[in-house]
Amino acid sequence: MLCGAEKRERNKEMTVELICVGTELLLGNIVNTNAAYLAEKCAGLGLSCYYQSVVGDNEQRLSETLQTAVKRSDIVILSGGLGPTEDDLTKETAARVMGRELVEDAASRAHIEAYFAEKGMTPTENNWKQAMIPAGGIVLPNPNGTAPGVIIREGQTHVVLLPGPPHELIPMFEEHVVPYLKKLEPGVISSQTVKVCGIGESRVETLLMDLIDGQENPTIPTYAKPGEVHIRVTAKAENEKDARKLIKPVVKELKSRLGNNVYTTDEEVTLEKAVVDLLIANGLTVTCAESCTGGLLSARLINVPGASEVYKSGYVTYSNKAKRKILGVKKSTLEKYGAVSRQTAEEMAKGLAFLAKSDVAVSITGLAGPDGGTEEKPVGLVYIACSVKSQVTVKEYHFAGNRMAVRAAAVSAALVLMRSCMLEYFSEVTFGKKK
Repeated sequence: MLCGAEKRERNKEMTVELICVGTELLLGNIVNTNAAYLAEKCAGLGLSCYYQSVVGDNEQRLSETLQTAVKRSDIVILSGGLGPTEDDLTKETAARVMGRELVEDAASRAHIEAYFAEKGMTPTENNWKQAMIPAGGIVLPNPNGTAPGVIIREGQTHVVLLPGPPHELIPMFEEHVVPYLKKLEPGVISSQTVKVCGIGESRVETLLMDLIDGQENPTIPTYAKPGEVHIRVTAKAENEKDARKLIKPVVKELKSRLGNNVYTTDEEVTLEKAVVDLLIANGLTVTCAESCTGGLLSARLINVPGASEVYKSGYVTYSNKAKRKILGVKKSTLEKYGAVSRQTAEEMAKGLAFLAKSDVAVSITGLAGPDGGTEEKPVGLVYIACSVKSQVTVKEYHFAGNRMAVRAAAVSAALVLMRSCMLEYFSEVTFGKKK
């Protein structure tokens, strides 16, 4: 079996493996967000991840998993199991696998003392266990908790131990692990994300197939997100300037092929921020009327700093009575077509635009389930209407998943539709079709 260094030499790449520790993960008591976060961050660093594991709080199984990992991967990142209790075994197991003794780290002990003193509490005896570090390990401070992280290096193999709580893991990884990993490869790894909406991952892949097949440096993997697709362009070079030179023409080509479906190339910009920025840039106001989504669309828009400049009001018109009394949906429309219909969505948007005197009005009505669906109108059926300066567009969607998944997908689709309708309106104004 190849060790990590031998594998890297053969494949000319640095590999990373993730091991998430905790019986609660295996039982489904908590969602394993750490794996998704670490995998995405490592990909952005140009590291290849071929294996991920979830192991319960069992010393033998964790030991076997870690022994396998260090033989085939250059970097092994473990999260969880660094707490003070008896079933927190990650650090002790890693020390044994890597042939290290546990020694007390004075700085970690002092931090634990200060942490408890600040809260007016006295640490119990088992808390001092967290100050024990594998000999020769690099200690990663944890200002958000009592468990320090550790990096153990053995030749060309690097084992990184991180605490399980995301509010501890994420800042520790960003502040300490990322700089460490960047130093492992000669030169620089740089990346830029192209974010796309309005088309699915399969369509994106079709449009970029020749680039994907020929990718080497930069690489351009795609990642499907709710309502959007992200393309991460990652380049390796001797310095940041040369890496950016490699990335720039690829991003330009992606934007050329994908056109207006690209809503940003800024890692920090979300879809809702792109929509709010578009509203602000064009001096438009927006109002929302939501049925099945119950205010989730408004929440995403309002979560964007600066939304107060454009967001006027929002209505949760869940009942038919609310749709009639607040938005002016005709009783005959509801009786003939039902609350979940193209006609109702359109009347909701028109009534909303009139009520709020808003430039952009968005309405959502649908069946989020799990009950209420029929053969003609199944669960997941959603109608979204968007009015821009009284020009109304209505679209029908069929979403899969549970109640929350349908509602979240509807909100993402509404943001995409808002952006699309605004861009179409601006285009028509530019070319003289609108007065």
